Amino acid sequence: PFSVLGEIVVNEVNFVRKCIATDTSQYDLWGKLVCTNFKISFITDDPMPLQKFHYKNLLLGEHDVPLTCIEQIVTVNDTKRKQKVLGPNQKLKFNPTELIIYCKDFRIVRFRFDEAGPESAKKVCLAIAHYSQPTDLQLLFAFEYVGEIYHNPAKKVNGIDPGGGGGGSIGSATGQQTPLFETYSDWDREIKRTGASEWRVCSVNEGYMISTCLPEYFVVPSSLADQDLKLYSYSFIGRRMPVWSWNHPNGSALVRMANIKDVLQQRKIDQRICNAITRSHPLRSDVFKSDLDKCLPSIQEIQAAHIKLKQLCVNEPFEETEEKWLSSLENTHWLEYIRSFLKHSAELVYMMECKHVSVVLQEEEGRDLSCLAASLIQVMLDPYFRTIVGFQSLIQKEWVMAGYQFLDRCNHLKRSDKESPLFLMFLDCVWQLLEQYPAAFEFSEMYLTILYDSARISLFGTFLFNCPHQRVKESTEFAISKNIQLGDEKGLRFPCVWDWSLQFTSRDRLLFHNPLYIGKSAPCVQNGAVKTFKRSKKNYSSTLRGAPPALKNGIISDQEFLPRRNSLILKLKPDFLQQTESQSNSMEQYFRDWFTKPVDLHGVILPHISGTQIKLWKLCYFRWVPEAQINHGGFITAFHKVSLLADEVDMLNRNLRQYKSNSSLQGSCSELDQSRMYFRANGLNDTTGAPDFLSSSFPFSPVGNLCRRSILGTPLSKFLSGAKIWLSTETLANED
Repeated sequence: PFSVLGEIVVNEVNFVRKCIATDTSQYDLWGKLVCTNFKISFITDDPMPLQKFHYKNLLLGEHDVPLTCIEQIVTVNDTKRKQKVLGPNQKLKFNPTELIIYCKDFRIVRFRFDEAGPESAKKVCLAIAHYSQPTDLQLLFAFEYVGEIYHNPAKKVNGIDPGGGGGGSIGSATGQQTPLFETYSDWDREIKRTGASEWRVCSVNEGYMISTCLPEYFVVPSSLADQDLKLYSYSFIGRRMPVWSWNHPNGSALVRMANIKDVLQQRKIDQRICNAITRSHPLRSDVFKSDLDKCLPSIQEIQAAHIKLKQLCVNEPFEETEEKWLSSLENTHWLEYIRSFLKHSAELVYMMECKHVSVVLQEEEGRDLSCLAASLIQVMLDPYFRTIVGFQSLIQKEWVMAGYQFLDRCNHLKRSDKESPLFLMFLDCVWQLLEQYPAAFEFSEMYLTILYDSARISLFGTFLFNCPHQRVKESTEFAISKNIQLGDEKGLRFPCVWDWSLQFTSRDRLLFHNPLYIGKSAPCVQNGAVKTFKRSKKNYSSTLRGAPPALKNGIISDQEFLPRRNSLILKLKPDFLQQTESQSNSMEQYFRDWFTKPVDLHGVILPHISGTQIKLWKLCYFRWVPEAQINHGGFITAFHKVSLLADEVDMLNRNLRQYKSNSSLQGSCSELDQSRMYFRANGLNDTTGAPDFLSSSFPFSPVGNLCRRSILGTPLSKFLSGAKIWLSTETLANED
């Protein structure tokens, strides 16, 4: 099971029971609990009871948990009525009879040591605590792995070369390349793809000479000289000067910017930046500034909502809280915050699409809320970002390279008070759009869930660092300490998460594809060629309804508008009401018009945000909860049926082609093996029912995960509401 290069067994204990059910031990599995420097692993010869399907990850076994996915480790001795939350360098004064692992993905895994050697059990618990809570970034497994790769270039993880981290592009589930935006040429291609002719790639930050939290290359207005950028950069927090994200076909640009800390220079620099953005617009339109810190929830509020959501999904038995469940969900504020991100992004889509103005997203450091808002705006406006490769390139561009602090926000080192699940909230917002417009996205909700899981596998460099500079700095230090010759490379090359072949077989990767997708980049049956989306202006419904009035020398602030709660409509302040009726109501009119027309799947998509239309992402949050699992139910049953229909359509097309070209039967058989569907039809008019293993948790299984309060009858709410210990001594009892 330890096939990953650099993975070593640190400690292990035999005769361990993995608990499968809370109320009985009859299903428990016997085996060996192993702690490695990458994961905890349970090795058993017993077949998993009650489980009919297992989705295989090539890096992780059925019972494995990556160390970076562990949130808390609790050891229990139920004869002495003691328990302890284990920190990294703590001693354990009692021999544990039980170990409970709380995971960041809402799983709870429980082992008992009744038959195991007491000292061995204690040692394995201490080893798990030590290795899952490293004190330094270079102790994360990815460094061990790349160290082995550089010393043994012939060896590869699972026989596959690591990708990414050193420039260029990486192959994806579709076989196309995902641009990593580490090079000048990737940015230049994106400028050309979006037709941003008045913008240029700037290399003033090469070697991270100006800002350590910006990428080496980024895009700026052509009218701004490098010398000016260097000068202005000192006035911005983190020296994060304004950077371009995307261009609308009508010329409006999306720009991200940190706050200006130099109060004396603020107005002057602000004006010069906005003038440069205006000059880059073909219509010389005004600039609309959105202060995200003032109109969106803070990262602390998002973290608090996530803790409450976890408490609700993990801690509360459904049968006891059913009548209060919806109000409890509302009290978490999670869905409310999702609504506010979708709503604000849609309002900015209106400014770019309809008012033809460039939008500047302003935030204190420009690397948290703006990652989410910029990405959502682009998903709504550009169908390329609704394809698998496009979506991956968007995450590279707006999160990885833009300096989103994955190390701190995901809390990989378990000591950050800066933890906040913004990346999860982004995936949840995208899931809301996918749920509302299933035919507009090439990827499935399984893809989004697995992407979220992959952020907590410490083999990949993609989601490991706070910024590209940190990767270069830390990996260069590591290389020197390990005598690794880097040559011309900027830091070590870590495996890239977009190389999905490291985790899944090509067959399993078919689950990433959405069978409902109708897209110009979907594999097209005609002549067997894959056709990609060609961007053209006619795909966008842009109607000029008059640019907004010039304010503050061409800058429009979104404080000039008062949003109405829970609507995609902005009301104007009284002094604006002297403007014509059509202008003051143009946003209201735009949304009303848009929702009355048929959706152009290759144009703009806007979210429905009324109360019932923002939903809880059940696959992600409920997949480990046995009580929440619906056997032979859930969205997967529709996914299965549509897959069979799509496969039958592909089959008919192949038969037609064969009929026209008179090709041999062998040819059509080899084509059949290349089906793009995970679920395949057994010939035309397939009437077979859904497979027995389908459930609302598919492709995951809640068997063996105990996400409920009834573990030894102990509530988790004390920890989840801020206390240090999850278990309460009063309710501890010996279950057996």
